[in-house]
Amino acid sequence: VQLQASGGGLVQPGGSLTLSCASSVSFDSLNTIGWYRQALGKQRELVADITRGGNTNYADSVKGRFTISRDNVRNTLYLQMYSLKPEDTAFYYCKAVSRRRLAYWGQGTQVTVSS
Repeated sequence: VQLQASGGGLVQPGGSLTLSCASSVSFDSLNTIGWYRQALGKQRELVADITRGGNTNYADSVKGRFTISRDNVRNTLYLQMYSLKPEDTAFYYCKAVSRRRLAYWGQGTQVTVSS
């Protein structure tokens, strides 16, 4: 499984950004797929994920501001981020877990929230 993340960049506080993660395999072959982030000097943490059945899960820090979604035809995962805060600054990674419970990580995309 190959995952290609894109869409990061520099945005002002209060702004919005949408990340994309293109998968080389069908989402039907994955148990879950989601977004993680790692800020400088901090541990990687879950931002949001979505199961094959469509159930979503969000970190408390992003609830109400971020939305995870997927395009099952394009095998692309999205993360819409609104009301961005400086503390959202991090490398954002997509992660997939296959039906065999194997984990795959994509390369990160940097999101910087700063004025």
